[in-house]
Amino acid sequence: MPSADLLLTDTRIRTMDPLTPEATALAVKDGRIAAVGDTDTLVRDWQGPATERLDLRGATVTPGLTDAHSHPVWGLQMASGADLTGVQDLDDLRAALRMADRIDGWVVGWGLDHNAFGGRPVHRDLVEDVLDGAPAFLRLYDGHSALVSGAALSAAGITGPREFAQRSEIVCDAAGQPTGHLVEHAAMDLVDRVVPRLSYEARRAGLVDLLGAMAATGLTTAHVMDGADLDLLAAVEEDTGLPLRLTIAPWCMPGVDRAGLDELIALQRRHGRAWRVGGVKFFMDGTVEGGTAWLEHADCHGQGTDAFWPDPAAYSAAVRHLHAAGVRTATHAIGDAAVRHALDTVEALGPTGRGAHRIEHIETVPDDTLPRFAALGVAASMQPPHTAYTKGDRSDEWSRRLGDERAARAWRTRDLRDAGAVLALGSDWPIAHYDVRRVLATARVPAGAAGPGQGLTGLEALEGVTSHAALAAGERGGRIATGLRADLTVLGLDPVTAPAGELAEAPVLLTTVDGRVTHRGDR
Repeated sequence: MPSADLLLTDTRIRTMDPLTPEATALAVKDGRIAAVGDTDTLVRDWQGPATERLDLRGATVTPGLTDAHSHPVWGLQMASGADLTGVQDLDDLRAALRMADRIDGWVVGWGLDHNAFGGRPVHRDLVEDVLDGAPAFLRLYDGHSALVSGAALSAAGITGPREFAQRSEIVCDAAGQPTGHLVEHAAMDLVDRVVPRLSYEARRAGLVDLLGAMAATGLTTAHVMDGADLDLLAAVEEDTGLPLRLTIAPWCMPGVDRAGLDELIALQRRHGRAWRVGGVKFFMDGTVEGGTAWLEHADCHGQGTDAFWPDPAAYSAAVRHLHAAGVRTATHAIGDAAVRHALDTVEALGPTGRGAHRIEHIETVPDDTLPRFAALGVAASMQPPHTAYTKGDRSDEWSRRLGDERAARAWRTRDLRDAGAVLALGSDWPIAHYDVRRVLATARVPAGAAGPGQGLTGLEALEGVTSHAALAAGERGGRIATGLRADLTVLGLDPVTAPAGELAEAPVLLTTVDGRVTHRGDR
């Protein structure tokens, strides 16, 4: 019998394999799980002179943890400049902008909470006087809207409203003058393209640091929900290797023609050793706070009754074309109308649509929607840390926009699991922090409007970042079983039984990708 490259012994292994749910040892050979069983047997059969044996008494080994929705490449530019995630109110914002470093003369910031405006309309007049005439581009936390200054509008040549192929808006006052509030990607891109960019060297170094930090929280895999810079990924992998396995879903936007769809199909062939293009990302709506979530009834501002695709039937046709070519899809759908349309689209595909598509976010849906996920084989991909942007008393912008009835249906993770859905969990970094331990903890004790009633058990939360995340990506992994890739996470406590508060700070002792150690912590 050949000897193992790595032997983990005297530990608790949660395999997520229903046939053998627990073990005390595992052997890794040539990047694969070679054996799973008891310590005495595996030491006898697999330990050799070159085997690295780790006694992990008191620790717990799980399949490698997955962030099922993240933006580690695109997010590098998005999260550049001043970190505004700690801003609580307008005074905090103004103070942060006074102190912010200028980047080539610009004030750039990210992570700004809608609640910081205290119910006021987002308007450049609130901050112009502290900018000293500098152009400013401030992303709100949701990534779907921004506040920009008058100088930034001038730099981009924006003087009034415009028409877009996708649902976007340059918000203007009654006189037709831009307020500085830009809603959705096409509007933001007009200014973003003139904002100082990170250099290639900075992006490359930033990606290496970020992926290393993600691995240090226990992550071994991320589902990348954007058209990541594949050449950058390939270059980093060639030089240093990637500490995470990345599955990438580039965007498909309104106005795409058949040639554009065929380009997305051809792109599915691109891959590296630890990354691959594996799907396409759609947007069916935007965000609740931005007034662009597609709702069956208008929000309290009379907004939210339009889809991101001005012609929703064109979205359905694009999904059908990709599905016929064997391409998986992930659809951003936050509001009830958006979720319903995405489900209707998959249902129209017939039996072949089962298990091939997923919906992202799902922040508010009615009861009749829940059983359709399991019935149609559509995976629900949700981000428990987003609940922290809401409040239990529903005084936050998200809840006020929706009203009590719809806010009571916030982030129905518990209800979706009870309805039999595959439920994959993620962070949506940089919308929320990438630390997968926080994802696990918040999945068990949701914050704000969601409340503890939507909390998952420890085992269900772990499934959300292992076996269910793998199912959402159409993969066999997310389990520890002979023959599967040796993607592993070792924590200093049991993520199933430990209190959620302790889990958020759990020591991460080891992460491996294909048996290669990508993080080694202190015991």
